[in-house]
Amino acid sequence: MTYPSSPYDPYGHRRPQPPPAPTSSTNSPDTAYLPPQPGAGTGRRRKPAAPAARAGSPIIAPGLQPAAVTAVLAALLALTAPLDRLALTVAVVLLQAVTAAGWYRLNGMWPARQGIALAFLAGVTADIALLTASRAHAATAVLGSLGIWVLLILVLQLRNHSSPDERLYALTAAVGSTVLTVLAAAYLAAAAVTTDAVITGVAAVAVAALARALPLPSFVSAAIALLAATGAGITAGQLTGLGTSGALLGLATGGCALLGLRVASYDFPSRFVHMTAGVALPLAVAAPAVYVLGRALG
Repeated sequence: MTYPSSPYDPYGHRRPQPPPAPTSSTNSPDTAYLPPQPGAGTGRRRKPAAPAARAGSPIIAPGLQPAAVTAVLAALLALTAPLDRLALTVAVVLLQAVTAAGWYRLNGMWPARQGIALAFLAGVTADIALLTASRAHAATAVLGSLGIWVLLILVLQLRNHSSPDERLYALTAAVGSTVLTVLAAAYLAAAAVTTDAVITGVAAVAVAALARALPLPSFVSAAIALLAATGAGITAGQLTGLGTSGALLGLATGGCALLGLRVASYDFPSRFVHMTAGVALPLAVAAPAVYVLGRALG
């Protein structure tokens, strides 16, 4: 017969005991997330399912509804252009607000209230500078406002304590939003030279956006959009004082509208992106072309 050994040694000290053997009720790290076995009453914890990977093309065009909103905003710019410059400023400020918010959302940065506010204030500063400057100094007012606000953004980003990659991403998003929002003020500069260019340019942008939203192959709808924008430029040029020169302006602004739509279609954009960036970018990108060609043709 064998007897269990005493837990104490001859000197009265307690002997070290071996660790207890694991029981069946204890889940080891390797089996903590196993699926339940057949016939068992309760299974072990399941591992959370991984999100399904997105399939298909990351390029999704905004569609007809954002194009219709673009056309409404273009009509507002065209109707206020012949009126007092303050009336056109209201329409431009609305375009700048949508542009600033849309660019940040397009880059996946939301909410970004500080960046949106800075970009919007940069656009308003450019508007005020254009309202107070003479026609000869319109470009200087826009570029000066842009330079001041870009410098301010650089100084603010120096105080950002995030990782270098995050700081670079925030800096590029802020500068891009500021540039687009300030350049949208070029409609005010173009209206100071000739309102006919503003009316013709925004009409071509509206027609190009609507034509691009047609349910056709991409290259077909793009070609139709350019032809439609050129035709809209010719028609608007005949109704205004540009004449046949409106064809060139319509073609250029139509190409700018397609560029803005292409940028707003990148990387699985959401509905909010379509209703902000998809609405504003065609008009914002076309603003410098309206000013430059309007000054050359007017």
